[in-house]
Amino acid sequence: MNPFQMILATCCLPLVAAQDSSGSEVALPYHVKTNVVYAEVHGVGLLMDVFTPVHGNNGHAIVEVTSGAWHSDRDKLDDLKKARVFEILCGHGYTVFAIRPGSITKFGALEMVDHVERGIRWVKANSQDYEIDPDKLGLMGASAGGHLACLVAVTNGGRMEKNDSSVAAVGVFFPPTDFLDYGGVRLDPHSAGRLGELIRALAFPAGVDGLDDEQVKQGITAISPARRVTKVAPPFLLIHGGLDLLVPLQQSRTMVAALKDKGVPAQLIIKKGGGHPWPTVYEEVTVLADWFDRQLDANKRRTLPRGS
Repeated sequence: MNPFQMILATCCLPLVAAQDSSGSEVALPYHVKTNVVYAEVHGVGLLMDVFTPVHGNNGHAIVEVTSGAWHSDRDKLDDLKKARVFEILCGHGYTVFAIRPGSITKFGALEMVDHVERGIRWVKANSQDYEIDPDKLGLMGASAGGHLACLVAVTNGGRMEKNDSSVAAVGVFFPPTDFLDYGGVRLDPHSAGRLGELIRALAFPAGVDGLDDEQVKQGITAISPARRVTKVAPPFLLIHGGLDLLVPLQQSRTMVAALKDKGVPAQLIIKKGGGHPWPTVYEEVTVLADWFDRQLDANKRRTLPRGS
């Protein structure tokens, strides 16, 4: 099941309006600009949607990596809307850049990471237009999007150069983080099964023919963020369902342990009984927004909407 797909069946929230307790429609707290081109790869544009808050910009932004099962078609954005991600974050005053890094049918994991990095640099380069602080970006994602967000954050930590790809804080839901130990299993790119096919596409888009065991291990390590943590990684919050049957809870525990081992602030929230995801995931989205407030000091910098 793809990220937030369970919500589609259990939590039918409208896409363009919310409802109050009486059932009346109320306007959502954001404006959205769709299909903004943030980069070009092989002559093809990479796209993002930009959600700007209606009721005051807090001076900060969240980059959301929009990917489910390493696919980033538009229905993944619709799933996030149903989970109230943009409603909640924009309600806190954040500008949200929902980056679509491409899909596994065309790109490997490291190529998608490069696309996310390009998106972050685009946000920083255009920060004045959106009245946001380029040095205090939050980064988030769920499942495959969480995996890519983790990998971007740990491989760009500590740079903090002008228009680089570093971020100040990372919040992710149920991310795969270690493909060498995936719930006790080492994924084998030579396997004919579904997981073998997945790891081949993610780590070895050119194929595995001719690679020895050490080269295979290096290729899988390169896309396993828990194996690439350094002491300069930004603070992390991970949220994972206790009954996730798709991405083992062990994946978040492994990531948190790796971060703490390097002295990086990291916290894991386990949703008791939660799957992948769960019908009330919007409650944890609120927890994440509050955490971003503390990490980015966003609540201290709220400004009036433009033109007011």
